Amino acid sequence: MLPASRNTAQDLAAQVREPNKVLSFLNSQKVVPYIFVSPFILSFLIFSLYPSIKAIIMSFQKVLPGQITFIGMGNYSRVFNPTFYKALSNTTIYVILTVVILTITPIVLAVLLDSKLVKFKTFFRASLFLPSLASTIVAGMVFRLMFGETDTAAANQILNWLGIESVDWRYQAWSGMFLMVLLCSWKWMGVNILYFLAGLQNVPKELYEAAEMDGATTLKKFYHITLPFLKPVTIFVTTISVIHGFRMFEESFVFWEAGSPGNIGLTVVGYLYQQGIQQNDMGFGAAIGVILMLIIFVVSFIQLILTGAFKKEGQ
Repeated sequence: MLPASRNTAQDLAAQVREPNKVLSFLNSQKVVPYIFVSPFILSFLIFSLYPSIKAIIMSFQKVLPGQITFIGMGNYSRVFNPTFYKALSNTTIYVILTVVILTITPIVLAVLLDSKLVKFKTFFRASLFLPSLASTIVAGMVFRLMFGETDTAAANQILNWLGIESVDWRYQAWSGMFLMVLLCSWKWMGVNILYFLAGLQNVPKELYEAAEMDGATTLKKFYHITLPFLKPVTIFVTTISVIHGFRMFEESFVFWEAGSPGNIGLTVVGYLYQQGIQQNDMGFGAAIGVILMLIIFVVSFIQLILTGAFKKEGQ
């Protein structure tokens, strides 16, 4: 019995010493990167690629309860109408305003927060970031109360105190756009500030010291040192602002859930929701979504080319 037991123990020891082939394969340098990115790939395939393909197919169909009919380009021929052009113009204006505001202002505020002039930096950073945690719908309801049509609304009370007549905020084109841009800027300003603050940490302090020794002013240091180092972050912020701007829906819906007067607050996604969900015309709504996807792709691609995102360093 003893020799058999000794052989069994030796076999077990040999098995322990032998590396597990499965673990060795999973821990190899060729496989580990794919394991780490697999959650993103799976989520992209399930929640982005598959719905996009289904939407493209649906855009060529007339979808009714229990009946699907292929109609070719029929839905696309209906897309380009005055209502769509109105929604597209509103969305374009919104994108331009939000991109300008949410790019320039965060850069300036990030530089101020990173300077020695501002105290309690952590408090200000946290305060500016908090709005991004709030629900757009909940925040929008607060904005609706603040910018109500009555003289007792907070915004109109301030205007009256300054000697200006009350404004029907949700019933005029300029004020309606102002409300949507204000709500978006309030919510996402802090997030973009944190992006630029992270970018400022990569700026070598020695460059500022050398510039000061050469007599450079604050504006020259900002233009020749800070902005070039913030270029990658600026490209990223402008790109996501363009994409989010064209996809905007909640900021419009919270102010005009039943439709805005004269379509002053109608966006492309709002038009998609109106036709696809409310009117139960899913094929037409899918066609609007495909057109919007193409617009976002083209605009983002042109924007990346203009900002030099595809150029190699040193070119």
